[in-house]
Amino acid sequence: MTEKKEETPVTGTSRRDFLKNTSLAAAGFMIVPRFVLGGKGYTAPSDMLNVAGIGAGGKGESDIAAFAKSGKANIAFLCDVDDRRAAKSRASFPKAKYYKDWRELLDKEGKNFDAVSVSTPDHNHAIIAYGAMQLGKHVYVQKPLTHDLWEARLLTEAAKKYKVVTQMGNQGASNDGTRLMSEWYDEGLIGDVHTVYCWTNRPVWPQGIKWPDPSQNIPKELDWDLWLGTAPKKDYVEKLVPFNWRGWWDYGTGALGDMGCHLVEAPFRVLGIRYAKDVQASVGSVYVDEFKQGRFPESCPPSSHITLTFPKTNKTKGDVTLHWMDGGIQPERPIELGADEKWGGEEGNGTLFIGTKGKMYASTYSDAATLLPKSRMENVKAKQKYARVPGGASGHYAQWVEACIAGYGKQEVSSPFEIAGPLTEALLMANLAVRGHDLKGGTIKMLWDNDAMKVTNFAEANQFVKREYREGFVLKA
Repeated sequence: MTEKKEETPVTGTSRRDFLKNTSLAAAGFMIVPRFVLGGKGYTAPSDMLNVAGIGAGGKGESDIAAFAKSGKANIAFLCDVDDRRAAKSRASFPKAKYYKDWRELLDKEGKNFDAVSVSTPDHNHAIIAYGAMQLGKHVYVQKPLTHDLWEARLLTEAAKKYKVVTQMGNQGASNDGTRLMSEWYDEGLIGDVHTVYCWTNRPVWPQGIKWPDPSQNIPKELDWDLWLGTAPKKDYVEKLVPFNWRGWWDYGTGALGDMGCHLVEAPFRVLGIRYAKDVQASVGSVYVDEFKQGRFPESCPPSSHITLTFPKTNKTKGDVTLHWMDGGIQPERPIELGADEKWGGEEGNGTLFIGTKGKMYASTYSDAATLLPKSRMENVKAKQKYARVPGGASGHYAQWVEACIAGYGKQEVSSPFEIAGPLTEALLMANLAVRGHDLKGGTIKMLWDNDAMKVTNFAEANQFVKREYREGFVLKA
């Protein structure tokens, strides 16, 4: 089969043609029949998914382990910019070839794996995932799907263009709770939902602070330039890696990016909402000095309350107003609860649906789904109409592995990019309002043109829809 050359994907200017020798050409090999190799529980090579894990520490470490636990994934390659973070995964999968630069991995090994897991800081999600998709690789990308709105739309369209199986790492999408609440809603148990509240105790990392002083003590195991990736060139600072990057706009997406995909997924599934039409935000301030309050605009705020309006869907009678609250802010306790009665928000995260005939709520990952008042749970009956995912949230990984083996369009996944993309766009649009608040010096309602992907009444905010990438890390779509 003749190699098909495509447009050069994500790459540095000094790199050779990224797609050279990376086509999906069939190799001349033979799969030995299962019965010849034999053995109870044996998985034939044709039934195994060869995975490259880009981001092998922290969440990447647990993701990679979960794929392997499915029994149908071979962890063939590992990649991380920080050898310290990758150490445990490398010990767990000693046969996996290790790379530090994901561009080199995709360039050299494109023929030798089937799928890619991306678990890096948010600002590098899209460039890695899109590069893998251009090679025809199935992709699993940690939440939020992308750092920018434009990137989310790009990956959503790319999944169809390249016909690859996709999944975002919001495991709650595979939990029973979202399906149970969908069945309650479809049965009319709470009437028509017009308002939703989602809230979190995050951030649990520094936010709303001044950029730290630079340090010369770059750990020898860390490639700082590779870690920066698409972000602007800056001097190394202590404690940004591996976790505190979440609170800085150059790299993270704040509390919304961290928890929004878990908590807002249920309203998307239950109500069928997709793209918001307007958004507004109020944000918490910090003490800049002894006599002045303000904000450090390069850092996400310590708290926020954001309101999004979603147009009517085929599952609602009118617009839906969704409130997002972070930094420990929570909605008023429902009147259906007793004064001392606990509810899903006790752990710091929750989702509350308010309908014309009642209410329902759930906690993180849509766990503990409950109708209000709780006495309704004693006699609730609703026909099961949505198939459950074996293992629930834990089964999110095996579901993707099996769908990849089956092939594009052959098997359902819980959070494909056709769903995860619009969900991520809604959250990033909410962050537009947060960042616009700093530009405007106060709260305005931003009107959103979904087709043009821009705010129509405050042009300054559109600079955050699509950022400029640093030279050497260019995403060419």
